[in-house]
Amino acid sequence: MEKLTAIIVEDEYHSREALKNMVADYCPQLELLDSASDVDGGISLLGKYRPDLVFLDIEMPNGSGFDFLSKAGSLDFEVIFTTAYKQYALKAIKFSAIDYLLKPIDINELQAAVEKAQQKRQKALHNKNLEVLIANLQNRHTGPHSITLSTSAGYEFIDVSDIIYCEASGAYTHFHIKDKKRLTVSKHLKEYENLLNDHDFMRVHQSFLINLGEVERYVRSGGGYIVMKNGNKINISTRRKEEFLQRMSQSR
Repeated sequence: MEKLTAIIVEDEYHSREALKNMVADYCPQLELLDSASDVDGGISLLGKYRPDLVFLDIEMPNGSGFDFLSKAGSLDFEVIFTTAYKQYALKAIKFSAIDYLLKPIDINELQAAVEKAQQKRQKALHNKNLEVLIANLQNRHTGPHSITLSTSAGYEFIDVSDIIYCEASGAYTHFHIKDKKRLTVSKHLKEYENLLNDHDFMRVHQSFLINLGEVERYVRSGGGYIVMKNGNKINISTRRKEEFLQRMSQSR
């Protein structure tokens, strides 16, 4: 199997050298070409080598990893972000279903991220994930417009406003979308609750995370339930009713 070529863009010397050593020891499918300590150096390497994969630090003294992507031009490479902080940027990255590694980097997580990058390159998938990330970052004051969902069939790029509700099913989450299709993602509902709770979504039941903008009405009879605009009925837990009614009264 042909190796993937890679570069590292990381400002901290010790982190850069540690990642080099980990790649050499545990990622035989990678050919590490070079490394840079800042955005401009990284852009220079990108033009020189046209690598398949870039390990990209989020925070650097003279610019961020997102500045690097904005200057990169054609986004014809995979990215694995590296960071020491769980800051706002990680939400944008998760919305785009792009891999990231928290420092200190875990070997198993590194290998898993590299394996996913290799699979994408073999399938020659267009890296729209990065385009979604950049667009969402440009709109970060008004909230993300799109979310990338990784399904068994590939990636789906969905407008957040088109999600009617999300439904838990064990370790999976079903997304019910306005065009009536249902998408299934192999992640727990809790992860999407954390991503969407700032964007007019609410967990109203152990099994349901709903878009409050897609609520048609609340019915008090039968213990109470919510009717969504697509006609589906959603159970609501007793302890969530007061908060739900309060939020609905504020938004209407």
